[in-house]
Amino acid sequence: PSPRSCQQDGTNKEALQRELEELKRKNQALDQEIAQLLSEGYSLEELEKHISLLHEYNDIKDAGQMLLGKLAVIQGVTTKELYPEYDLELND
Repeated sequence: PSPRSCQQDGTNKEALQRELEELKRKNQALDQEIAQLLSEGYSLEELEKHISLLHEYNDIKDAGQMLLGKLAVIQGVTTKELYPEYDLELND
């Protein structure tokens, strides 16, 4: 192997090692957050249900955004202009 490819391999390994360490830190932070919620009286089933409902909400919101976008194109306006027409708030 050329010196350049060895150097790139070393750089790639270092980048992967940093990414792995960051993922480990995130995992540990999430474990701590779960432990905190459990200590506050939440159950794992309740947390899983809440997460499932959040995913469902996000999917529905994404579909609504897509429909608003298509409607805006058809009407030749921006989606922002449609929000008041459908009694929506911009930060929703």
